[in-house]
Amino acid sequence: MSTTFRNYIDGVPVDASDGRTLDVVNPATGDVYATSPLSGAADVDAAMAAAARAFPFWRDTTPSVRQRALLKIADGMEAWADELLAAECRDTGKPLHLTRSEELIPAIDQVRFFAGAARMLEGRSAGEYMKGMTSIVRREPVGVCAQVAPWNYPLLMAVWKFAPALAAGNTVVLKPSDTTPASTVLMAGIIGSVLTELGLPRGIFNVVCGDRETGRLMVEHPTPAMASITGSVRAGTQVAESASKDLKRVHLELGGKAPAVVFEDADLTEAIEDLVVGGFFNAGQDCTAATRVLVHESVHDEFVAALAKAAADTRTGLPDDEDVLYGPLNNADQLARVSGFIERLPGHAKVEAGGHQVGDKGYFYAPTVVSGLKQDDEIVQQEVFGPVITVQSFTDEAQAVRYANGVDYAPASSVWTKDHARAMRMSKNLDFGCVWINTHMALVAEMPHGGFKKSGYGKDLSAYGFEDYTRIKHVMTSL
Repeated sequence: MSTTFRNYIDGVPVDASDGRTLDVVNPATGDVYATSPLSGAADVDAAMAAAARAFPFWRDTTPSVRQRALLKIADGMEAWADELLAAECRDTGKPLHLTRSEELIPAIDQVRFFAGAARMLEGRSAGEYMKGMTSIVRREPVGVCAQVAPWNYPLLMAVWKFAPALAAGNTVVLKPSDTTPASTVLMAGIIGSVLTELGLPRGIFNVVCGDRETGRLMVEHPTPAMASITGSVRAGTQVAESASKDLKRVHLELGGKAPAVVFEDADLTEAIEDLVVGGFFNAGQDCTAATRVLVHESVHDEFVAALAKAAADTRTGLPDDEDVLYGPLNNADQLARVSGFIERLPGHAKVEAGGHQVGDKGYFYAPTVVSGLKQDDEIVQQEVFGPVITVQSFTDEAQAVRYANGVDYAPASSVWTKDHARAMRMSKNLDFGCVWINTHMALVAEMPHGGFKKSGYGKDLSAYGFEDYTRIKHVMTSL
């Protein structure tokens, strides 16, 4: 029996006002299993109006009230963990055991982190900077936030958006990806129950399902003071352009092409073990995935051979298979995109492992390693967003830095060496929002996540991510 998802506006589950729907496909099978609303202008208007009505009340609550609400939301997520996990894995095809440990549990923890952050806003102390005048600095919520979450980590990215926004006193209209609405719609019900229990306006948090046009309507709507999106560079550029028409604040977390720089003194076994996970986890659908490995020429051939073997030993498969590292690509278009990169490889490239679809159902793609590449090759320069690791060789540290920095994307990078001074030099010279040393893809709630260059601006997680959802006001009074 098909499932029907609904929008969640002012605490009420509702269909799109004109009755339009989208099919939701299980990527592990390729079969349609549900429908969700294809929301239009009337639905966006209704959600924005609900958020705007709720904002004055929520803005004027104390941090302790917002903390209590977020802590109860985290408790609700814990109570509904099995249902959230099932919803997430049905929409994404991800392995259940890894999604629980690596996504669901961290998501709950991150809600609790921002619950604490709600009571820890800091500013300069009051003081006299002009004779006869005292100045203070207020931090305030920005207002209604229009937020668009991606399909690669639907639940986790929703948390990264709504938790800091709510903690700071903003109200939210959130749109999940059209391919992955399930966990966000379920989350809306959890949050709505908490708001009702605490006697708070249910319009504080709203969910509107739909496609790119729905997202555009949200960003261009006159009500939000801020637009936040996690997605492709193309989508981020369109959001920035749309938001510029009325000077909305914009928070962008976009594409990636993370380099892993492996020096000759690195522990190659440890590096390969970590980079297989860093490159293939979530089918490589991660802006921080270790998609580009740069290896010193003296150990290049040894490294490539070992990495290819490790890739061949890595499995993709169905959500309930505890021996797989990752599931399918998210949708048919993404499978075609990844396949296209491999089909267009230049003659000097060599596929060392994988390079093909797996099975005849769903959107599975084999763990793939490609060597023999040049810096200007398409697959080196453009985001694949699939289980594909490219390998290049370098001669010295300076060339490694040039190759690593020589792309348009810059969310994250890693350095593999036993030389502490070299690691410090590389962390200074790598032009990326994060530099890991002898590890890759580790994230914690207390540290910021966000890239440079075409990977966008603004930070997720940490106190910095919290502050992004506030504005600063100077108040001066005569003595």
